[in-house]
Amino acid sequence: MSDWKAESANLVQAKPTWRIGVVVARFNEDITAELLKGFEEMCLEAGMDKGQIEVHWVPGAIELPIALKMLGKTGRVQALCGLGAVIRGGTPHFDYVCQQVSYGVQKVALDLELPVVFGVLTTDDLAQARERALTTKDNKGGEAAQAALEMLMRFEEIKG
Repeated sequence: MSDWKAESANLVQAKPTWRIGVVVARFNEDITAELLKGFEEMCLEAGMDKGQIEVHWVPGAIELPIALKMLGKTGRVQALCGLGAVIRGGTPHFDYVCQQVSYGVQKVALDLELPVVFGVLTTDDLAQARERALTTKDNKGGEAAQAALEMLMRFEEIKG
């Protein structure tokens, strides 16, 4: 078992009725594909099958919130996750993108009253992004899956 799965002993066990929608940014796809791999692996470890995970790709991180909202409104999923990687460059573009994406994802959660997990890496450089996406270490995609599963459980407890 890889290091990032070491904490999965406390992983919520998925129910067969749960479906999670995942929207993944294609920009920095070498990073985001690894995040998705970690997300899917963690869901499978929790007892889900691939059919319970609905994946959609969008051009970049800025498109995540609208795609998440559209997917959430279909009623096919009980939780959502946006996966992306925004890497700091030499202009303020990074700050604008990060702010809008994080605000947008939070707004989707509040508007739809669904668990929406923010699985977007915001790093200073490519090396940091790669380190956080590795499925052999602290894969943030796997952590996002754990958060989504726990939120599904919590929502069921709250709703009664």
